[in-house]
Amino acid sequence: MTILDILKYPDETLKQVSARVESFDDELRKILSDLEETMRAGPGGVGIAAPQVGHFQRIAIVDVSAKREVKHNGCMILINPEIKTWDGMKVGREGCMSVPDYTGNVIRATKISLQASNAQGELIDYECDGYEARAVQHELDHLDGLLFLDRLVSRRTDLFKRKVYK
Repeated sequence: MTILDILKYPDETLKQVSARVESFDDELRKILSDLEETMRAGPGGVGIAAPQVGHFQRIAIVDVSAKREVKHNGCMILINPEIKTWDGMKVGREGCMSVPDYTGNVIRATKISLQASNAQGELIDYECDGYEARAVQHELDHLDGLLFLDRLVSRRTDLFKRKVYK
């Protein structure tokens, strides 16, 4: 497993739309392994998308299980994910490994259902609520070349310098 370099804003390649995964093979499993290792190496990382490391395929990993009070599906490997339904809207603060110096207030659905393939190519249905739903939507945005910065209502009032804790 390898910890990969994270692309950082304003890198223009972060705007690239990712291609569908067609082959569920050893190369894909290697990418998944490296992505998960990279996500877990970051402080507080609960998700990562392949475009953040310069791999432009529709792959994301979300795992909010370390936050004990949060309802979750465990570690979700999301290949070619598609949100099927969403409900409710709420503003919440988000950060991103690709935008390390800032956080921002973003409106997201509070409940979603989605379908994605796993590493073996099997389709899995997920129901996500609250924090997990927000994390999934954030990571799936990367697959379409979007950052949380693109979803801010106002950079003047909804963007904040990240606090640094020692």
